[in-house]
Amino acid sequence: MLAVRDDGPNPLTNRNRDVIGQVGSNDIDNQIERLMRCEVLLEHEVKTLCVKAREILAEEGNVQIIDTPVTICGDIHGQFHDLRELFKVGGPPPDTNYLFLGDYVDRGYNSVETFILLIALKCRYPDRIMLIRGNHESRQITQVYGFYDECLRKYGNASVWKHCVDLFDYLALAAVIDGKVFCVHGGLSPTCPTIDEIRSINRQQEVPHEGSMCDLMWSDPEDSMKGWTFSPRGAGYLFGPEPAELFCDTNEIDQICRAHQLVMEGFKFHFDKRVVTVWSAPNYCYRCGNVAAIMQFTEDNTTEPNFITFDAAPQEDRGYAQRHPLPDYFL
Repeated sequence: MLAVRDDGPNPLTNRNRDVIGQVGSNDIDNQIERLMRCEVLLEHEVKTLCVKAREILAEEGNVQIIDTPVTICGDIHGQFHDLRELFKVGGPPPDTNYLFLGDYVDRGYNSVETFILLIALKCRYPDRIMLIRGNHESRQITQVYGFYDECLRKYGNASVWKHCVDLFDYLALAAVIDGKVFCVHGGLSPTCPTIDEIRSINRQQEVPHEGSMCDLMWSDPEDSMKGWTFSPRGAGYLFGPEPAELFCDTNEIDQICRAHQLVMEGFKFHFDKRVVTVWSAPNYCYRCGNVAAIMQFTEDNTTEPNFITFDAAPQEDRGYAQRHPLPDYFL
């Protein structure tokens, strides 16, 4: 079981259990089976799942405290069939405990099925699936890079998009594994040097254009520099080894694990392994040719993670994909 805490007991409270009971585990199991076949749920089903997921996520803190064993996943970006491939190599929920580092939507052809499957799994197995927020879990970004348009195509209106983006505001900002590994979507912030300060952020809002919450989702490590500089992405910062070392020392952690950047080999270490990037969307945008990876920590072991790399799902597992132009955007 994925032991998840927020400076106290596991947040799978009686209220959370009541939520699962109200939805009906059999109903959710049926929805998960349909979603695993890449079927689109009905609009009222999506609304109900989002309401129940919001009640569960509202009980979670900004920084979730997680115990091993756990498998960490980077960006998915609507590549639904590759998410199924990830579950094949990493193990199906709930047999494997998963921590996803954000960017579930945009760019891929199946952002709707991808995100709704993950929230259905969260509703069904709230103590085994952890979802934190990425920079694409944003109203503004999803209106530009695919998710909004996909919802319009598949439902004929923006209601499902609205249910989902409202749920984005409840996703956690970070996680800490066994008190040793800090996990975030993007990176660090010069205005938020401690994990305790991250806990005090008001996360129930649209991702701002600047400030600590923005930086956590947009920043990147940069091997060629020492301190901080503004990011060429237009949001967040680039940070060198010194800020990473200071953050680890100040917060008494060993490593920072993040996603957010395409890595051709699936994972990459920075700054003498103080920072690691994990990328879980193989053949990104169906044209980059990269492999993907997941990062596994076994029970009581956060010193020697195991990486599993995998390729994109074979074409015969994908079926027919509706082809729509993808935004020419690789940040």
